[in-house]
Amino acid sequence: MSSSTAVAKATAPASPATPVLLTVSVMLATIMQALDTTIANVALPHMQGSMSATQDQISWVLTSYIVAAAIFLPLTGFVADRFGRKRLFVWSVVGFTIASMLCGAAQNLPQLVGFRLLQGIFGAALVPLSQSVLLDAYPREKHGSAMAMWGMGVMLGPILGPTLGGWLTEHYNWRWVFYINLPLGILALLGILTSVKETTINHARRFDLLGFAFLSLGLGALQMMLDRGESQNWFHSPEIITEAILMALGFYWFVAHIFTHRNPFIEPAIFKDRNFSVAMVFMFIVGIILLATMALLPPFLQNLMGYPVLDVGMLMAPRGAGVMVAMMLVGRLSGKVDPRKLIFTGLVLTAFSLWEMTLFSLDSAAWVLVRTSIIQGFGIGLVFAPLTTIAFSTMSASYRTEGTALFSLTRNIGSSVGISVVMAELQQNIQRNHAAFADYITPYNQALLKVGESGYWNIHTTQGLVAINNEVQRQAATLAYLQDFQLMMWITLASLPLLLLLRRPPKNTATETNIAME
Repeated sequence: MSSSTAVAKATAPASPATPVLLTVSVMLATIMQALDTTIANVALPHMQGSMSATQDQISWVLTSYIVAAAIFLPLTGFVADRFGRKRLFVWSVVGFTIASMLCGAAQNLPQLVGFRLLQGIFGAALVPLSQSVLLDAYPREKHGSAMAMWGMGVMLGPILGPTLGGWLTEHYNWRWVFYINLPLGILALLGILTSVKETTINHARRFDLLGFAFLSLGLGALQMMLDRGESQNWFHSPEIITEAILMALGFYWFVAHIFTHRNPFIEPAIFKDRNFSVAMVFMFIVGIILLATMALLPPFLQNLMGYPVLDVGMLMAPRGAGVMVAMMLVGRLSGKVDPRKLIFTGLVLTAFSLWEMTLFSLDSAAWVLVRTSIIQGFGIGLVFAPLTTIAFSTMSASYRTEGTALFSLTRNIGSSVGISVVMAELQQNIQRNHAAFADYITPYNQALLKVGESGYWNIHTTQGLVAINNEVQRQAATLAYLQDFQLMMWITLASLPLLLLLRRPPKNTATETNIAME
């Protein structure tokens, strides 16, 4: 046996004894957590009635989960190093499943919010852990295929969440949006216990409490500001101003701390990897497009186009089909096509689908909505897996768990920022459009007078004025949604130049791969 072969064997990543079981188990954990980012949204009105809560109170069911997940997500790297990645994975799945059961059994709002807080704490590590386990389980030349499989769970979860949540709520009860996690959690746990190998525990690593406190302050304040900004009228509210100040201070102190502390909470050297840093910016944009679009489409279809809740879910589902097809294609093209070309194609398709959405009208056929969703899902799917592969293609394996946590955090923050921005723009544009359209409602508008002769839009009667105002509001809201779609199209196109900063992943020989994995 040659020395190079011996070195290769010694440094090669441990192949899982049961790769299919490992992949399925990890995917189940990913899907379980990803589903809960959106599945509860459609059940909120039912929870509100069951708990006798106000709109502002019931929103804490979502806020508590988002804030807890954001704060505890960066802890993943340290806890995995200090106590073992498999052990953390097992306890995360167990805790998330139990917290889900408690959410389903909650008898009042404080209990539900508290259990959702636990869900966020335990679920924070599931996505980055699943990603790092797959990256370590497969050789570097197969990372593209592994990330395509993993990406299906991450992308399909939020997309199918509203559809599954609406169906469960309609046919059973809102509690089943949480109970559905029980079989997924049990299967994932059994698979992880059987197939995932424990990592080496780093007893020397110390916890940087001050760094974690500063980052938690910044993230918590940011998520609170984004989640409650619209309901509190943004910076006209003392609460939002206070949260903005705390966010700025928290992030400033955190950045200053990690560059001056001997053993910082997050090692700054991780950001020296250009592919990883640029990919994080891309992932922020993907987060905006994925969940912001999903936040806009259901109310647009239901409130303006008149589709029932279940039909809205069915119209949203084709996006998942587009993502799945794209992920399977990426898996087959992995290693054969420059991933930057796939990302470029995906961004162009996503921008094209958003442009098509700016042409929606209240009379658009269902097929137009389905076709646009498929194209957009396919485009996002072409971006997600290659982007994840590039992000970790040149990163040292020692930073991988911490890097996957930051990558997931960036996507989550992008989603929160995107939803907040498009919802704020939506409300402001509705008011602007209403004022602009109202300028045409005058006794001198001949077209309006002709319609008024029928008696329905008679400007000389109260009933006629109410009908006119309702239609003006409807058209103003329609245009506002289209303006949001246009905003996201420009954001997508603006990200294209970032591709020039990405370097193509190296073509690894067996020895190069093994040395890189050391």
